[in-house]
Amino acid sequence: MNYIDPHIHMVSRTTDDYENMRAAGIVAVIEPAFWLGQARTSVGSFKDYFSMLVGWERFRASQFGIKHYCTIGLNSKEANNEALAEQVIDILPEFLAKEGVVAVGEIGYDDQTAAEDKYFRQQLELAKEFDLPVMIHTPHRDKKNGTLRSMDVIEEHGISPNKVVIDHNNEETVKWVRDRGYWAAFTIYPKTKMSKMRMVDIVKNYGSEQIIVDSSADWGVSDPLSVPKTAALMKKNGVSDKDIHLTCYQNALTIYGQSGQFNESDWLNETTVNQADLHEGNTILRGQEAKTIHFKGSK
Repeated sequence: MNYIDPHIHMVSRTTDDYENMRAAGIVAVIEPAFWLGQARTSVGSFKDYFSMLVGWERFRASQFGIKHYCTIGLNSKEANNEALAEQVIDILPEFLAKEGVVAVGEIGYDDQTAAEDKYFRQQLELAKEFDLPVMIHTPHRDKKNGTLRSMDVIEEHGISPNKVVIDHNNEETVKWVRDRGYWAAFTIYPKTKMSKMRMVDIVKNYGSEQIIVDSSADWGVSDPLSVPKTAALMKKNGVSDKDIHLTCYQNALTIYGQSGQFNESDWLNETTVNQADLHEGNTILRGQEAKTIHFKGSK
């Protein structure tokens, strides 16, 4: 079985992670723009970061047989620096039009401030302008109210729930999100957020319709193999292959495929990679001998 990880921060991960992910069956990833752990102080740092998501990281993933896509947005935490946020909003259209950008995101609320609300709404309007899906970050604190508020605002802006992924759900929020027609994504972490077994129970209780599994692996304690590991635990606990396929592959393909940028044909065919290939004059090699690697198609 092949997998998609539709929320993973690969700029924080190593080439070993890419190799292990491909060996575990991950054929495509989506990397959302997010907070880097330390506040950025200039719009140039955002521009360089967005450029990496649509450029170098996309190339680096390809060298290990994985198709890389991204979402672009101003994250909610940094929306509170209003002077900087205004400048970031100004450059977003440049990047939302780039190849491989499949959604506006991850956006939403952190502390649910007035500034967060202001820039959340502006980015929802950009999603409408560019006809892109939206990836929503739900807050770690006061998740219930943040999730409900996010959906209320989305509906105020006239965006169809079918074009929106509400991420970082838990047992408390999943019913509200599903009942209102949104895609419900779940972050599987080793020690926090959702565990693999809790995810198994979610699928058993709610089925697989509009349910998505992701790792959100980043610079913290996280696991880039969360999707295939959760799929294996589902299988062990009697979840059907159909439900595993939907939650760990097809549902992500369906929602983000609405962007016109996320196509299964991108990874179906066999491909050969020469690791001496260049991106803007650079390779992934650091003195070692270049290898030519053949990757079988995903089906």
